[in-house]
Amino acid sequence: MINRRNLLKVLGGAAAGALLPRVSRAAITHTPVAKDGFTYCLNMATIRGHKLGFAKELETASKAGFTAVEIWIDSLETYLKTGGTLTTAKQMLNDLGITVENAIGFAEWIVDDDARRSKALEQMRREMDMLAQIGCKRTAAPPMGATGLPLLDLNKVAERYRNILLLGDNSGVVPHLELWGFSKNLGRVSEVMYAALQTGHPAARVLLDVFHLYKGGSSLETLPLISKDAIDVLHMNDYAAGLTREAITDADRIYPGDGVAPVKQILQVLKKSSTPLVLSLEVFNKNYYAQPALEVAKTALAKMKAVTTGV
Repeated sequence: MINRRNLLKVLGGAAAGALLPRVSRAAITHTPVAKDGFTYCLNMATIRGHKLGFAKELETASKAGFTAVEIWIDSLETYLKTGGTLTTAKQMLNDLGITVENAIGFAEWIVDDDARRSKALEQMRREMDMLAQIGCKRTAAPPMGATGLPLLDLNKVAERYRNILLLGDNSGVVPHLELWGFSKNLGRVSEVMYAALQTGHPAARVLLDVFHLYKGGSSLETLPLISKDAIDVLHMNDYAAGLTREAITDADRIYPGDGVAPVKQILQVLKKSSTPLVLSLEVFNKNYYAQPALEVAKTALAKMKAVTTGV
């Protein structure tokens, strides 16, 4: 639990305008800022149910008009096991004009079990090395393996997050602490922000999600306390009216603008001025999986741009 002294430290830093310390950007590259300040990115979860495979996923995203994607590491690994190489993957990305803005992996870096955590660190080291070779500078770090009870000591979480940040220092790939609203650990913004702050590491970042903000019960009223430097990527989606936090599931995610989520409000708070905020559309909708993948990807991009109009 966050005690009063630590909470005051968090709020005090936020009020000063920097909930996370600013980090030198000299070694970090970004996609050029779009006219509207956003980078539109397709999270491959959105077409994952089509089972296209890594190469076809990239081709579909490109044909739909995306110039940025968020890949799943298991899809890349399958590609490598079936004859592909990191060199050919990088060349394919270059040919398609696509950048990999982030990657989704599930290493158990956070767990109390020393043996599992040690194995997870080796997994993340290997994954970061692969990602660096295809030009990806970020990877998600969700609370995999710790979604149930018992509650973890957030100071230990911070120490473990710092350990994988140090791995990122070596590879150039920054792990982003991911909010999972259904999780008992790191299910609320206050928890991921506390853990990120406590690392004392300038590259610490958090990965938020419209769905998970609702699922975990995080208040949007205090989102403005978060420094915009703390967030590089937002998972973008929506949900229909009438779905309670307790009942809503990943499969209920829909295109942004098609539901009642306060997407515009969230974007207005988190939008950056000097660098683009990466908006990565992540849904797991079986109705979309039943439609042609290219149609889904094209619709996703159109819906994203419609929602950001005027933000």
